[in-house]
Amino acid sequence: MPRQNRRVVITGIGPIAPPGLGIDAIWSALLEGRSGVGPCSIFDISGFRCPFVAQLPADRFDVKQVVPKSYRKATKVMSRDIELAVGAAYEAVRAAGLITKAHEPADGKVTIPADRMGCHIGAGLIAAEENELTAALATSRKADGGFDIAAWGATGMQNLTPLWMLKYLPNMLACHVTICHDCQGPSNTITCGEASALLSVGESMRVIGRGAADACLSGGAESKVNLMAILRQQFAGRLAQATASDDPARIVRPFAKDAIGGVAGEGGGILVLEAAESAEARGATALAELAGFGASQSFCADTVGADPGRDGEGIADAVRAALDDAGVKPDQVDAVVPFGCGTPALDAAEAAAIRGVFGARAAQLPLLTISTITGNCGAGFGAVAASVAVQALRTGMLPARVNGDASQGVDAAPVAARKADLKTVVVYTPSLGGQNAAIVLRRAS
Repeated sequence: MPRQNRRVVITGIGPIAPPGLGIDAIWSALLEGRSGVGPCSIFDISGFRCPFVAQLPADRFDVKQVVPKSYRKATKVMSRDIELAVGAAYEAVRAAGLITKAHEPADGKVTIPADRMGCHIGAGLIAAEENELTAALATSRKADGGFDIAAWGATGMQNLTPLWMLKYLPNMLACHVTICHDCQGPSNTITCGEASALLSVGESMRVIGRGAADACLSGGAESKVNLMAILRQQFAGRLAQATASDDPARIVRPFAKDAIGGVAGEGGGILVLEAAESAEARGATALAELAGFGASQSFCADTVGADPGRDGEGIADAVRAALDDAGVKPDQVDAVVPFGCGTPALDAAEAAAIRGVFGARAAQLPLLTISTITGNCGAGFGAVAASVAVQALRTGMLPARVNGDASQGVDAAPVAARKADLKTVVVYTPSLGGQNAAIVLRRAS
C-alpha cells in the first residue's frame, strides 16, 4: 500500500465514558484504577445474566449544553448514541481550539473552511427506546394477545411518533455532528460493531492523506445500556454471569484466568484529525501523530458456526498491517491498548494475536486495559481507546490496571499508574462480526 502523501496528526480528543465527558475525567479514573461498572439506573436489569452496566450518569452529561442554542430543539430527536457523539464532537473541537459553525461566530469566520472539514463516525445498531416502540406495538395485538404482523404493517407503524426513525438511523450520529459543525467535506458512517470507530479513524486518515480534506471529526459512539443491546450481548455469550451481591468493580477481568464475561457499556469519542501542515499553519498543538492504519477480517461465529479464531490471526493481521503502514517494527512499540472485554474466548484470541505479533516481548509489553471503566461500548470503544493512547503519549504515563493477570502470556496483571517513556502505541479492536481494525500512534515531535 502506498504511503500517505500528507502526515496526519491529532489536535483534539473528545472521549465520553462513565466517568464523564472529556479526557480529564476519564484519565483521572484510569490513573486511580476506579471502575465504571455499577447498577443500572434506567430499567430493571434483573432478568439478565449480569445486573451491572458501565453507564454515564445523567448528572455528568447534558446534551443541551453542548449544542448551539439554535439547535437545542433537535435534541428531541437524538437517541442516546447521537447524544454521545454530539457531546464528544463538542469536546474534541474545543480541545483542538477550532472555531466552527457551532460557535455561531459573529463574523462568520471559522478556523477551517467547511468544504475542507470531513466527518467519519462509527455507529452501532441503535436500539429503539422501549416505551416508544411498545406503545405502537400494543396497537397491533390479536384477540388472543399475540402479535399481528399484518396489523402492524397496515396501521400499527402509523402509531410511532412522526420523526421516530430519525432518532435511530445509524447515520444520524454523523448527520447531527456535521450539521452542528458544518462539515461539508467527505463524510461517512461505518457500522462494523466494535471495530467501527477505528475503521472511521482510518478512513479519515486516508481522506486527509490524499488531500480531500484538511481535517476530519472522526471516531464513534454507542450505548449498549438498553434492553435490546443487552439481550444481543447475552445471546452472543458476552455478558458476565453475576448476581446483585457481587462487587461490580470486580466483574470485568481482562485476560484473567478467572474472567467471567463483560458488561454492557456506553461511550465513545471524537478525535480531530488534521493534516500536519494545517495544524502548523494555524499554530495548533499536535497531541500525537496518526502514523498507521490496518484492517482485516476474522472468521465470524455467527456465519460459520465456529469459534471466532482462538489463534487471533485476524486480529494480528490488522495490527501487522497498521505497523507496516506506519513503517514501524514490532520491537519499536511501547504499549498496546487492546479490547480486553473480559470474555474468555475473545480475550484468548487477543492474547494469541499479541503473542503472534510481538513474540517474546508480549509478556513485558504493557497493556492499557480500559474496559473496567467503559464496559463494552461497542462502536465507541476504539475512540475511547485511541483518546487514552494519545493521553498516555502526551503525559508519559501508563494508567493503573486492575482485575487482570499474566496467565495468558501478556502483561495484564494489576499494577499502579506509573511513568513510562512512550514513543509508539498500538490500538486495536476486534468485533462481534469479525472485523478488526488497528492504528499506530506516535508521540508528537
